[in-house]
Amino acid sequence: MTAETDRAAGPGPRTATAPDGPLRIALLSYKGNPFCGGQGVYVRHLSRELALLGHRVEVIGAQPYPVLDLGEEEGVTLTELPSLDLYRQPDPFRTPRRDEYRDWIDALEVATMWTGGFPEPLTFSLRARRHLAARRGDFDVVHDNQTLGYGLLADLGAPLVTTVHHPVTVDRRLELEAAGDDVKRRMSVRRWYAFTRMQEKVARRLPSILTVSGSSRQEIVDHLKVRPERVHVVPIGADTDLFSPDPSVPVVPGRIVTTSSADVPLKGLVHLVEALAKVRTEVPGAHLVVVGRRAEDGPVARAIEQYGLDGAVEFVKGISDAELVGLVRGAQIACVPSLYEGFSLPAAEAMATGTPLVATTGGAIPEVAGPDGETCLAVPPGDADALAGALKRLFADDELRRRLAAAGRERVLARFTWRQAALGTAERYRASIERAARARARARAGTGPLPVRA
Repeated sequence: MTAETDRAAGPGPRTATAPDGPLRIALLSYKGNPFCGGQGVYVRHLSRELALLGHRVEVIGAQPYPVLDLGEEEGVTLTELPSLDLYRQPDPFRTPRRDEYRDWIDALEVATMWTGGFPEPLTFSLRARRHLAARRGDFDVVHDNQTLGYGLLADLGAPLVTTVHHPVTVDRRLELEAAGDDVKRRMSVRRWYAFTRMQEKVARRLPSILTVSGSSRQEIVDHLKVRPERVHVVPIGADTDLFSPDPSVPVVPGRIVTTSSADVPLKGLVHLVEALAKVRTEVPGAHLVVVGRRAEDGPVARAIEQYGLDGAVEFVKGISDAELVGLVRGAQIACVPSLYEGFSLPAAEAMATGTPLVATTGGAIPEVAGPDGETCLAVPPGDADALAGALKRLFADDELRRRLAAAGRERVLARFTWRQAALGTAERYRASIERAARARARARAGTGPLPVRA
């Protein structure tokens, strides 16, 4: 049993160092903003918990740069590996000035954007390869957070572990389905997701992939054609200290809260808007707060207009953690209407807060949310009638809301915390390091080739 596992068995100092020795970890993230995507949330919380286990974590990231909870003295450092930041606000898809170009990777980044593609996974991997090559010996393990770029197939000077939250090929398929017969839109989607072909090729050559759920593991095996024995499930979690119940916060009657980007088909927001219209026929005060960007046009905007919900749907973005927790605490119901999720942090966070949950059964959501009627109300993905029925049922039953709220928090505390995620991740680091050492020993003995990575 490793030191990390030993510490999990009981209380102890949060800064104790493993007897096996603290690891020096390079944690790569091509997109690190924790307020606009799961990758940034992952880097922020995992780096903190790994450091609290005694390890040294250097986060190497591009814009938007990660927001980290600990500093260098506490075991976490940030190394900025700048891109051209072509998708920044308020001028996304911008053309850089001539003096901004530094090398051929910058030129490749711009050229890919000009042709409608998404360059960041490839160009970040090339910059990371160059950076790590200049720092051989500085790290015991390199952990890639879903970049899956060609640059990471090089010798990085340390064993490589990669997290794939879920294959982006799933997003591509759902967006193509949403485009229907719109030829122009389908061509645009195909160009944007062209990088998934690279990710498929890279994934098949990686020795160790971490993922966050059994559902995602199966998608990786099926979509990316990775051998099952190379894919290991390490669930992520909620910050259960931050996302916690607070009886002093008043619950706003009729409030439903969800986290979603307006027109990402995978998130299923349009079905929740349609369900809200049905709910308001019986619960006139029902209203929806969406944590995410509002689209001025598209299916969600059209649905809001069609059903006359302008005053009943509010979008908020750029809010602090404390403001987000306040929104969730103040909601009568939290909802995850996604067609697919590789894990669903919003479900875990709502449950940790003690807010009763309505969620679909898309992807890994049932693994997080638990059984229908015990820890949540579960409905089929893409079914507005079923969503409306579950929401009306919860609004009408105070005791059911209390029971689901209590059971949901207990489920998260038992299964889905960032501390548990760090423990499991550190175990996979050590397994990769040991495998690399065995491969080197075989090569020295002349019984096998020395692989580029182990």
